[in-house]
Amino acid sequence: MNFTPLCDFIDSLIDYGIPAADVIVQRDHETLCRHRAGWRDREAGLPLTGDELYFMYSCSKPITVTAAMQLYERGLFLLDDPVYEYLPEFRDVTVRRPDGTVSKAEKPMLVRHLFSMTAGLNYDLHTPALEAARAETQGRCPTRRMVAALAKAPLDFEPGERWQYSLCHDVLAALVEVISGQRFADYVKAHIFDPLGMTRSAYHRPADSDADFAAQYRYSDDRRVAERIALKAEHVLGPDYDSGGAGVVSCVADYARFVDAMACGGVGATGEVILSPAAIDLMRENQLGPVQMKDFNWPQLAGYGYGLGVRTVIDRAAGGVMSPIGEFGWGGAAGAYVMIDPANRLSVFYAQHMLNNKEPYVHPRIRNITYACLAR
Repeated sequence: MNFTPLCDFIDSLIDYGIPAADVIVQRDHETLCRHRAGWRDREAGLPLTGDELYFMYSCSKPITVTAAMQLYERGLFLLDDPVYEYLPEFRDVTVRRPDGTVSKAEKPMLVRHLFSMTAGLNYDLHTPALEAARAETQGRCPTRRMVAALAKAPLDFEPGERWQYSLCHDVLAALVEVISGQRFADYVKAHIFDPLGMTRSAYHRPADSDADFAAQYRYSDDRRVAERIALKAEHVLGPDYDSGGAGVVSCVADYARFVDAMACGGVGATGEVILSPAAIDLMRENQLGPVQMKDFNWPQLAGYGYGLGVRTVIDRAAGGVMSPIGEFGWGGAAGAYVMIDPANRLSVFYAQHMLNNKEPYVHPRIRNITYACLAR
């Protein structure tokens, strides 16, 4: 093995316009490569040290679906259960039809629709009902209260009809709360973070932690430069809102413990089992039919389908994918990237902190270069 090409690529990302880049490759609980480049704080001239915290954004989603699958494999729900059996506010949902009219949904929203992003929800965090709930809770926004408000908005289509990236996994977090009887953040800490030794991972930014974060940026297409922005994750509506879709704060070493465990049959380097191999295999089975796959068309996802909350390789030729069928994972809005390959017990985690993140360029290259390095 020779990971010089991967390290060279990470170094090149700084010239490409990404202020900081940090990657770790693991196999069988062993670190094969860890390399970082760029700046913890570009404006202050502080180099990346490797222990920075990042907003994980949608890399929170694999953790959320893992938490839900823990309850699934205990028999506490089935994928075809109606969501309203656990979250009653979804019993009488409505749908906005193509002609603009709104009427009652003809089909129930099922739990599998939440996992697979086919529930008809969208990513609108500013509906009148959500804004009213934010005001009524003085900005604290408890998860269950906000999800109940979310259910008041019409769906964009009948449940199961299409694929649409949305707040499905935020609703899934509320379902975990109801079934487990624990606040979602507490459940994840007790059943994923603590067992894996992820001591610096949490929902919500820790108090007085600004100095622990990598500075956050947004790439300006007009100016062709990454511009400094505030340390804030706008998907987290308030201090009591545990966003299943975008709420995790973590560092590279911590998140790498999670992806390593998932690549190794659900067993962490600590020896703790967080999920069974059978549940992981089900997660990485494509859930989308031909019509839904038409919506799953982001350029970096060519060759992938969508399983229970994760992309999953289904056609290597279609995407020029060098990983095997069933490699799975996801990405985050600031550029973090999860790649899990159970067939080879291999995992990759990459972090950056730049919105408008250039992932169609970055992520497929990290994947392919990694597999080439393994053979050198």
